[in-house]
Amino acid sequence: MSFQHAVAWIDHAEAHVIHFNPETSTTAVIRSHAGNPHLHTKAAGGTGRAAENAQYFDAVADDLKQVAEILLVGPGTEKLELMKHLLKHQPAIAERVMSVETVDHPTDGQLLKHARKYFLRADKML
Repeated sequence: MSFQHAVAWIDHAEAHVIHFNPETSTTAVIRSHAGNPHLHTKAAGGTGRAAENAQYFDAVADDLKQVAEILLVGPGTEKLELMKHLLKHQPAIAERVMSVETVDHPTDGQLLKHARKYFLRADKML
């Protein structure tokens, strides 16, 4: 089934990607395998930031390839890191990101409701 819209909620540990249309939806959960995301290396002479998890971001991007409009959300900065990764490595997907928003830790049902409301308003503006 083909979907017009998707919402991707992402944090350092996992991403929930929901593809949907007015009648139905499908959800994928993608987990990061980056070890301890809070382990910073500034004391050891590093930058003080955890390294970007390119494999994790690529897995999320792969799940978004066939979607026309994307809403990126999440509680922290991982959504912004994903957007930077998309701009650098997957610009065709980055062009389809309609908005990046802060959203705490919703259930998948709450996330889908938020995304449907967002795209209903966005589609009316077009």
